Amino acid sequence: MSNLGLSFVVLFACTSAFASPPPRIETETESLASNPTPFAVLREFVTEDIYHYRFDIRVGTAPNAIVRVHRVVRERAPWRPRSAAHAIMLLHGDFANFVTNFVPTLGNPASSAPGLAPYLAAQDIDVWGVDRRWTLPSANGDISDLGEMGVAQELGDIAVALTFARAARLSGDRHQGRIVLGGFSHGGELAYAYAAANGRHVSAVAVLDAYYDIAPEHAELRELACANAAAGREALAQGVTDSDNSFFITLGELARSAPQAQSPVFSSYTNRGALLAMNGLTYLLAPYTPLYHLSAPILDANGDVTALRESPEDSVSAWFASAPPHQSLRETVELDEIWCGATPRPELSNIRVPLFYLGAAGAFGDYGLYSTTRVSSTDVTALVVRRFGPERVAEDFGHGDLLYAADAPTLAWQPLATWLLSH
Repeated sequence: MSNLGLSFVVLFACTSAFASPPPRIETETESLASNPTPFAVLREFVTEDIYHYRFDIRVGTAPNAIVRVHRVVRERAPWRPRSAAHAIMLLHGDFANFVTNFVPTLGNPASSAPGLAPYLAAQDIDVWGVDRRWTLPSANGDISDLGEMGVAQELGDIAVALTFARAARLSGDRHQGRIVLGGFSHGGELAYAYAAANGRHVSAVAVLDAYYDIAPEHAELRELACANAAAGREALAQGVTDSDNSFFITLGELARSAPQAQSPVFSSYTNRGALLAMNGLTYLLAPYTPLYHLSAPILDANGDVTALRESPEDSVSAWFASAPPHQSLRETVELDEIWCGATPRPELSNIRVPLFYLGAAGAFGDYGLYSTTRVSSTDVTALVVRRFGPERVAEDFGHGDLLYAADAPTLAWQPLATWLLSH
């Protein structure tokens, strides 16, 4: 029997809506090294009656051949999730995993941001997620298979996760329906790609601040993606596989531990100032849109960032500091190639299921609207969260603000929940 087949035998043997506790996970290393099955599970308290489950499903012999699936759901009793008619699987963005993007109170360091996943679960939406394999190894972990972690593998892992989630819902809740596939940032690009290439198990698509096709009038953005892809391909040819996240980790950790000390990353700033500049002036390093920024800034007369307008600094620094140590360069290159328009690639015209686009005015925002016009679906809803008019886009709602802003529940999460409950 294949590892994947055995995983589902274990799932149904160990869980009937979790009528009895599945095998307890000891530590990551102990579980994956000593567990006689390719399946391990962890259960964590989140808030009130909401719990987080994490399932590790081994799907091969490579060091990181594990599909890590998450579930955030209300319980009616320990190990007994409440029945929920609506479900979504969320795909995380860069320098993050499911927990740090969507359940940040469980991150390391823990964040003060309440999290999109618990919010949706409180609305009786069954929330699932899957981590990309590059999130698994520790700083000194085995990354010998990092070079294999590209878009094709990730789409395969999404299919495994969706199959697993549907099987669990059928076993426990008797819900046979398909699941909404959602994603934030590059996770949104992958959600588009999966729905366009396969679409199995998917009832609808929800994209949080990302584009897939770039509008013809924004040729400079496509040219940037092409140039980045070419540079990345050259690095891959030279044997580079790790686009590591030490930059983000260092910025986050130092902003938390020594905010007023001089930054070793940007020497003209304090550690706090470096974090603020990276978040509020992100386009200086990553111009995905002309004034793209991770967090809405408050700017002084010189254009310097003095504070963050929407997201608490604690939440933003925790987001950075909790980043996985490694990230796949191959994934980055292949996602840039999709933006570049390289072929073959899954085409958005293959998407016929409902689509919800939630953008941030100061990030992908309006630039993500073109992709919504490329699908074949007749059920398309788009919302761009904005505070100001176009003359103040440099200060407007940022990319990460959709997840971490104090007003995100009102401005972003509630519209998403309303749409999910109607689909």
